[in-house]
Amino acid sequence: MKKFLALLALAILPLSAMAHGPSPQKVEKTVTIKASPAKVWALIKDFGNMQAWNPNITAEKTEQKKDDNGDMQTFATLTLKSGGEIVEMLRGADDATMKMRYEIDGGVAPVADYNSFMQVAAGPGAGETTVTWVGRFYRTYKLNPPIPPGQDDETAVKFVTDFFDAGLAGLKKAAENSK
Repeated sequence: MKKFLALLALAILPLSAMAHGPSPQKVEKTVTIKASPAKVWALIKDFGNMQAWNPNITAEKTEQKKDDNGDMQTFATLTLKSGGEIVEMLRGADDATMKMRYEIDGGVAPVADYNSFMQVAAGPGAGETTVTWVGRFYRTYKLNPPIPPGQDDETAVKFVTDFFDAGLAGLKKAAENSK
């Protein structure tokens, strides 16, 4: 009986390893900006004005909607320079910790179950700020291989990485060049 159970376990183990689905992905980027944390935080926490500093975005529209509990939620529809739109939902903005949390609610981003935060902190030098932007997500295709082109981990990570890199460069430029 022990041999049978051991053989059964060995037979099932490889199948369970293949049935797990996609692995969670994470992109984390930081930038140091020569501006005060308060100035940088004012740019970031303005959820409906990301196009002012993010070159990926050509237009943005915000709206308030009630959720299933009757609570108001803030949504932003971002029109992308590359085409299409992304709908984001604000999860919270905390002035004390200078941290904004949001998630993607729909659109053309090649990600699923995306949630993110941006956090502002005092930088390494006087008058400097460090901004950290973290995104956690899955690829679009949640089943096992074969994975359709454009719905894989590499595509999802590249999209988020490119979006963060351009966004942080734009934030740095906007904060350092404004008065």
